[in-house]
Amino acid sequence: MVQAHFKSLTLEQFLNLPETKPASEYINGQIIQKSMPQGKHSILQGEFVSTVNRVLKPELIARAFPELRCTFGERSIVPDIAVFVWERIPSDENGEISNSFLMTPDWTIEILSPDQSRTKVTKNILHCLKHGTQMGWLIDPEEKSVFIYRPKQEIEVFDELDAILPVPSFASSLEITIRDLFAYLLK
Repeated sequence: MVQAHFKSLTLEQFLNLPETKPASEYINGQIIQKSMPQGKHSILQGEFVSTVNRVLKPELIARAFPELRCTFGERSIVPDIAVFVWERIPSDENGEISNSFLMTPDWTIEILSPDQSRTKVTKNILHCLKHGTQMGWLIDPEEKSVFIYRPKQEIEVFDELDAILPVPSFASSLEITIRDLFAYLLK
């Protein structure tokens, strides 16, 4: 993770800066660049976005977005996967999906990379929950586990292969086990 050392910027000033690759986030007046995704992270992200969209998008229930900038609560973060219920997906004057998401996702999913701070990622999930997100996942590919975060509830850890992972109520038609999730990593 690269942390840029600038004079303290406002959120508005940050949002006017050019985008970086990998994305930078604005947290507590600081610009923090995310880690470059590696193989396992990339596969889990791509496959899970496809799975969520295959199940929830045709019924106009929700849509998953990879690496989408979400700005709310004086922060601008880029969850690995942000899921929004259909009615909350912003659109522009042409009826197309908006470029700006000035709101919290309904479900935030982070995938831990080997060089990434678990604390920083957890703080982003907790920030989302504080501002209205229904559920957060922290997927740990190395440990083959998923940490489930819900507002004002104890954190749950799932690592049994046949354990069905909890999902937000709007995604109840999506059933996935730990085995299913980590099977995406097989070549």
